[in-house]
Amino acid sequence: MRRTRNRAALIALTAVTTASLVACGASETVTDEVVATTDGGTTYPLTIDNCGESVTVDAPPQRVVSLDQNSTEILLSLGLEDRLIGSASWTDPVRENLADANETVPRLADNAPTYEVVLGSDPDFVTASFGRHFKQGGVADRARFAETGTGSYLSPTDCDNGVSVNGGNKRTTALTMDELYREISELAAIFDVNDRGAEFVEELKARMDSATADLENSDVSMAFWFADTKSPYVAGGLGSANLLATTVGATNVFSDTVEDWPAVGWETLVDRDPDVLVLGDLARNRFPGDLLADKIAFLESDPVTSMMAAVRGNRYIALHGAEMNPSIRSVDGVEKLSDALREMGPVS
Repeated sequence: MRRTRNRAALIALTAVTTASLVACGASETVTDEVVATTDGGTTYPLTIDNCGESVTVDAPPQRVVSLDQNSTEILLSLGLEDRLIGSASWTDPVRENLADANETVPRLADNAPTYEVVLGSDPDFVTASFGRHFKQGGVADRARFAETGTGSYLSPTDCDNGVSVNGGNKRTTALTMDELYREISELAAIFDVNDRGAEFVEELKARMDSATADLENSDVSMAFWFADTKSPYVAGGLGSANLLATTVGATNVFSDTVEDWPAVGWETLVDRDPDVLVLGDLARNRFPGDLLADKIAFLESDPVTSMMAAVRGNRYIALHGAEMNPSIRSVDGVEKLSDALREMGPVS
């Protein structure tokens, strides 16, 4: 497996499509051809452009470490648990249908592992959903992995115009589901499981269509609170949670904010007074306000937040952290929001 940095921005992904893929970014157009499979398997060496870096794979990786829950669940969904030698950075329990497969995968850390721990598992490939792992202060930059002959892959959902959003940059274009579908297709090509990748993308698309089939645009406004009781992290207007809101026909009250998860003051949230509060139910319990019960207790006991319309009306929708992040669990999030909005009915 080899990796050459800063290659041309337009690279052919031969195993997935005969068309060329443009450089990774939230603004790119991803066609149905990208998620379609060909008659044969992957042709190696396979070279793709991955968030501004050229990744060349000479053969299907056999020893893979996934640095994020989102990435791990994609690999498990593709039936690659026998290749996974480590996972990390979990916010929630693994998706129920993947629990049996995940039992065989060692957990290197609940949060981000050290470079030494990752390297100690002797991987030949490392995947990540968030670019913070591949920068200084994270696990290790991609060049450092390359020095050991270890390939790396970063999710296109964290990519905007060839740079990582979570690695210190900002989105310029709203995230779409196409970036997630591209990630599945590219990983399927890298591991030579193209048919399963195509089937899985079609399965997710069908679920999205079913969840939103009879849902109309509404006047319902939402705020998404991920974590932190001191300065709550809420969903901005270009990231994954905003995509959930627009998909179900609702409005994110912080849609004018470009950061994925800006920290705001409580007075700001109260002033915007959303009809519904979407609350992160995080199993990690690392910070005050991670747990759903802690969030609700805070909202209802604080003299300022208790005056919000959503709090007075107990209009809460709980989502796992993984469902608020760009991942296959985004589809679960859309299904939960759709069902909850139907159950609530008109919000006065």
